[in-house]
Amino acid sequence: DVSQSSPSNVTPVSASAWQAPQQVSDNARRSLLVNAPIFAVSSFATVANASTDTSNLKFTTSNSGLQYADVKEGSLSTPSPTDGQTVSIDYVMSTTGARYGSKIYSTVDAGAPYRWKLGDGSTIPGLEEAVKGMNPGGIRRVIIPSKLAYQSSSSTPISIIQECESGKGLGPVPPIETAVGEFQRFKNIYCNPDRQYQPDLVMDVKLYGKRN
Repeated sequence: DVSQSSPSNVTPVSASAWQAPQQVSDNARRSLLVNAPIFAVSSFATVANASTDTSNLKFTTSNSGLQYADVKEGSLSTPSPTDGQTVSIDYVMSTTGARYGSKIYSTVDAGAPYRWKLGDGSTIPGLEEAVKGMNPGGIRRVIIPSKLAYQSSSSTPISIIQECESGKGLGPVPPIETAVGEFQRFKNIYCNPDRQYQPDLVMDVKLYGKRN
């Protein structure tokens, strides 16, 4: 079973919200992000008919805790991808745990889509679940809780933390070679053994299709 909700009284992200981080909890940051104008405005500017009005997005919550809302429906004539198939996506990764701004990394800005084989264990479970429910050409906003993202540092073996710090381990991760600043930002939040928890990820995902 899944449930649907529509966050109320949500306003777009504003600079002032990030200027007083001590007064803004992760929940408040999450509320600011979930209905902020879709990152398609800048990152998916070439996508025809992509909606930029997210004020009325209705999020569905799956049994796993993943929340998602479709901003643009994909082609219903093409089935959703399944395990064993290689998919290609563009994404904009944001976080509810940053004090000064939310965006971490965009594959669109980098001109390098993220590709992997579904079910091969290389990618965080939340993104896999989100993509499996999409159709090619669709754009979906997903809120991925820590249990479906990068494992909590408090319960993660040191070897996994070291992999994360070196740009390895579960993806997607900003490329350490070409996105040094973005990777450092990611590492400080999601590969930090001193952090007591991991905040939600908020990702805008465009699915390009599947390959055998």
